[in-house]
Amino acid sequence: MRGLSPEEMREELLEALEAVAPAHDVDIVDVEVVGSAKARTIRVRIDHADEDAEPITLNEVSAQSGWVSDLIDELDPIEGSFMLEVSSPGLSRPLRRPHDFERFAGEQVALKLKAAEGRRRYTGTLKGYEQGNVLISCDEGDVAIPFDDIRSCSIKPTFDDGARKAAKGRPSAGKR
Repeated sequence: MRGLSPEEMREELLEALEAVAPAHDVDIVDVEVVGSAKARTIRVRIDHADEDAEPITLNEVSAQSGWVSDLIDELDPIEGSFMLEVSSPGLSRPLRRPHDFERFAGEQVALKLKAAEGRRRYTGTLKGYEQGNVLISCDEGDVAIPFDDIRSCSIKPTFDDGARKAAKGRPSAGKR
């Protein structure tokens, strides 16, 4: 696996991790390979395989980190040392597979397209996945975006005003 670009390495790692994950009752949400050639970081986001389960906890992530680390060490993707981060997908969960777009229909998303002419970013309500297209309702109406044209997509967390005030611990601007 050495000598691959970060994107090629990501694909190889995804394939290897996804092959083993069901035995651990885990879903590999995403893998990232970031950093310079001398200071690489591999980020692996995991969640429960059961889509109806509660979000994965820190203790559960910690318990799963061992086999993830062992598998990546066995693959030996990077010459020298690297950092491994295993985490939950978080509030800005990346969506990368057709069933992710079906599962999270109704959520607000931020979507980026691969290099193309015209609009390359969309923000709106995910409507689902149909016939090879991701359906999104945005400022220009309902749009069908070919799945293969998507570079990245993630859930865009929304908070009501009460949650935003509580999170900051102070009143919002203009209400002092």
